[in-house]
Amino acid sequence: MNRIDATFEQLKAQGKTALVPFLTIGDPDIATSLDIIEALEQAGADMVELGVPYSDPLADGPVIQRASERALKTRVTMEEVVHLAHDARERGIQLPFILFTYYNPVLQYGLDRFFKLVVDKGISGLIIPDLPIEEDEEVRQMAEAANIHLIPLVAPTSNDRVKRIAAKARGFVYCVSSLGVTGVRADFHAGIDEFLSTVRSATDTPIAVGFGISSREQVERFSKQADGVIVGSAIVRKIEEVLPLLQSEGTKQEGLQQIREFVSSLKA
Repeated sequence: MNRIDATFEQLKAQGKTALVPFLTIGDPDIATSLDIIEALEQAGADMVELGVPYSDPLADGPVIQRASERALKTRVTMEEVVHLAHDARERGIQLPFILFTYYNPVLQYGLDRFFKLVVDKGISGLIIPDLPIEEDEEVRQMAEAANIHLIPLVAPTSNDRVKRIAAKARGFVYCVSSLGVTGVRADFHAGIDEFLSTVRSATDTPIAVGFGISSREQVERFSKQADGVIVGSAIVRKIEEVLPLLQSEGTKQEGLQQIREFVSSLKA
C-alpha cells in the first residue's frame, strides 16, 4: 500500500487529521534539510512535501521564493531532492514523502528516467502545480503504474471542474484555501467552507487544505472539514528566522529545536 494511503487510514481510525509540512529542500543546505525532516517527524508531522527549488515558482509567495533563491545558490537539483528521501529512510524516518516540483525540471530530466528515480528513492506522491488536468494524462498514467499518487490542486472554480479534478485524484485532493500565491494569511477567501463541502462531496479520496495556514487555530479550524492540513510558508519562514543558528554547528541543535517546537505547536 502507498504510504500516503496507509497514513490517512491510520489517522482516520484514530480520529486525527494529517499535518503536512512543506520544506524547500536545500535551504540552507541538503544536510540541514535532512535534519529538519527528522525534526518534523519528531514534532508530530504525518507526511512531508519536499519542495524542489525553482527559479520561477509561479505558485509561491515571497517567503518560499526567497528559500528557493537560497537553495539555488548551492545548486541543489531535483535529483538531489529525491535522493534526500532515500537518505531519510536510511536514517529511519518513516514519513511519506511528496515531491513538490514544477513540470519543467521533470520534463528536462525525462519522464521515464524521472519515474525510475522517484520509485527507487521512495517518493509516495507528486504535486506539480503547473500541470493542469487537461495536460496530465501521460504523467498520471505513469504515476499510477508506479503506485505513486499524482495529487491535484483544486481552487474555487465551477462545480463541474471541481468534480472532474476530484474524480481523478489519488492520495488526496489539495484544496487551495486562499486565492493567489502561497503565503501566511490571517483571512481566507469567502466561501471556503462551501468550497470544501463541494470537494468533499465529489470524492471519497481524502482532502487536505493548504495555502496560507500558519497557526494552531487555523489548523484546528480546517481539521473539522479536512483530512489533512498543509503548512508551508509559516514553516519556511521559521527556518529563515533561525538560519544563523542552523548555519553554525555550535547552535544548529538550538535552531532545530525552535523548528520542532513551532511545528509541534501546530499539531491539532
